[in-house]
Amino acid sequence: MASVVNSFAISGIDAYTVKIETDTIYGKPAVSIVGLGDTAIKEARERLEAAVVHSKYEFPKMKIVVNLSPCDVKKSGSHFDLGMAVGLLIQSKQLCAGDLSTFGFIGELSLNADLRPCSGVLPMVIEAKKRGINNLIVPRRNLREASLVNGINIFGFENLKEVVDFIEGTNTYKNVEDFKDDHLVRRKYLIDFEDVQGQDEAIEFITVAAAGGHNILLSGSPGCGKSMIAKRIPTILPAMTEEEALEVTKIYSVAGLLKNRGRLITERPFRAPHHNASTNSLIGGGNNAMPGEISLAHNGVLFLDEIAEFNKGTLDALRQPLEDNKVTISRVRFTNTYPANFMLVSAMNPCPCGYYGEDRCHCTDYEVL
Repeated sequence: MASVVNSFAISGIDAYTVKIETDTIYGKPAVSIVGLGDTAIKEARERLEAAVVHSKYEFPKMKIVVNLSPCDVKKSGSHFDLGMAVGLLIQSKQLCAGDLSTFGFIGELSLNADLRPCSGVLPMVIEAKKRGINNLIVPRRNLREASLVNGINIFGFENLKEVVDFIEGTNTYKNVEDFKDDHLVRRKYLIDFEDVQGQDEAIEFITVAAAGGHNILLSGSPGCGKSMIAKRIPTILPAMTEEEALEVTKIYSVAGLLKNRGRLITERPFRAPHHNASTNSLIGGGNNAMPGEISLAHNGVLFLDEIAEFNKGTLDALRQPLEDNKVTISRVRFTNTYPANFMLVSAMNPCPCGYYGEDRCHCTDYEVL
C-alpha cells in the first residue's frame, strides 16, 4: 500500500492541498514522478536520492513511483522534496510514523539533505489551516514567514534527519524563538513631503487624488519634482489593515520577492517599472503566470514615469485591471487571478516650448497632447 503525505501547490496567490503518494514496485531501479510536475519537480529524483543517502538511510533498489494528486493540475516548485523523502522513507519501512494526516511538509532538499527555504509558504500555511492540517513542517528559514498565521503548529528544521527524528519521537522539538509578537512592527517612512519645496499646488492635487483613490497624470518640465512627489504618495495613504497587509504579503511570497520573511508588509507598495517594460512584466504572465507589476502594486501605487514612451498595447492592457481591480491570466491548463487594486500615478514631459493653450506648439509640427 502506498504511503500518503500532505503538501501544497500554488495557484495564483492561493494554495491547494497536494497528496504525495509514494510506492515501491519490484523492477528495474528507477524513480518516476507523475502528476503534471514541471522541470524542478522532475529533477527532484536526483536530489531525493542524494539526500536520503547522505542522511545515512538506504535508497531502495526498486522502481519508485511518486504521484502528485490531483494529477490533472499543473504543479511547479521544488518544495515537494521533503514530502517525497518522508513518503519514501515510510514506504521503505525506514521511518516508523503514526497518523500523518494532520501533518504537512514543505521544503526543498539539498544534496546534503539540508532544508532550503522556498517561496509561497504563507498561502500554503493559510490553506493548511483551512483544511485542518494543524501541524506544518517547514525549513528553519521559512519559520518566521509561516508563523504569521495563528492557530497552527509550525515546526522548523535544518535537515532531513531532524525531521525524521521528530516524527519518530526520538528528539523533542525545541522552539528557537517566538515570532508571534513582532510580525506587525511598522517601520517609519524614510521620505516625506516635507522634502518637496515650491510645489504647493501640485501637492494639493495629489492630496485630493490620494484621499479619493483617483488616478492622476503629472505633467511638467524635467527636474520639476514629478518623480519626487510620486514616490511620497504612499506616505500619506491610510495605513493598511491586517487583512490588506496579509494579501500583499501573499503576493510577494508567491513572486519570491519577500525580503523580510518574518514580517507582514505593512508599508503600501510603490512600483515604478521602466517604460520599456513588456506587457507580461506589467500585467503578469510567463510560463507559470506569475504576478506582474500591477499586482505587486496592489493596495499601493503604480508609477509610470514617461508614460508617453510606454508601448501602446501595454497601456491598453491596463484598462481592464483598472476597471475590475484584478487581472486574470489564462494558460492552456490553468487560469490564475491576481488582485490589482492600485492608484495609478503617471508622469510625462510637455513640449519644450511650454505652449499649452494653442492647438500646435511652436517648436514642432505635432499637436500638443
